[in-house]
Amino acid sequence: MSTTLAVVGAGLMGSGIAQVAAVSGHDVVLRDVTDDALQRARDGIAKSLARFVSKGSLQQDASEAALARISTTTDLDAVGSADIVVEAAFESLDVKQQIFRELDRVCRDGSVLATNTSAIPITSIAAVTGRPESVVGTHFFSPVPMMALCELVRGYRTSDETLASARAFAEGLGKTCVVVNRDVAGFVTTRLICALAMEAVRLVENGVATAEDIDTACRLGFGHAMGPLATTDLTGVDILRDASMNIYTETADEKFFPPETLSRMVAAGDLGRKSGKGFYAYDG
Repeated sequence: MSTTLAVVGAGLMGSGIAQVAAVSGHDVVLRDVTDDALQRARDGIAKSLARFVSKGSLQQDASEAALARISTTTDLDAVGSADIVVEAAFESLDVKQQIFRELDRVCRDGSVLATNTSAIPITSIAAVTGRPESVVGTHFFSPVPMMALCELVRGYRTSDETLASARAFAEGLGKTCVVVNRDVAGFVTTRLICALAMEAVRLVENGVATAEDIDTACRLGFGHAMGPLATTDLTGVDILRDASMNIYTETADEKFFPPETLSRMVAAGDLGRKSGKGFYAYDG
């Protein structure tokens, strides 16, 4: 049985969530603050669907039907009737709290209010609403159409019913879920990758080894599909730096404090794959 989904935030994560939901048969309302952002998202979704068609993993008529299921709007009130609302905005507590204040105002009783944060405690986001039991973390991974994992995170007051609804939704999209029962900053996956990535950056910063050799060591020594510095480039140097800083702010644990090199890369615009240069150089 399909549910009506609203996605607030039309960046890469938001548009990816909208895409996989539409392919799975859900009607999707995608909301952002500008028409330009929504058009970029729609164009990106169309290109992504076309790649799946060209590879033979999606039929052309299914691609067209999925795109037709996605409507776009700049009006936040338009998400009010959705069964599930997934916020996928910028990784900032202030930004997310402001969105959730508005979602609490416009969304119907019984709707699941989900946040796609990778590091901010769910309880801090839910606290600005009058229904913290309905708020849950649904941490999808980028690129959403390709990555199989969804990390479900309980806030301090998230109800069993809300968690079950979020799990049913994510599994219906073909995702495998892991549940984080205690709302710690960074949850499981971000906490692990930040700890590893920050130490890897320090090893490069101190001249211990090159980025290439550190990644090779993790791939061949630990069986990782991708080394921590290549992962940082893929995720976004700025995204991983901000996530690690959020964990450090919450825990005061020095291992999560971003090394100077990482902050300088962000200031210089070396953000990884999306900018063409990070720990590695990329074509195109």
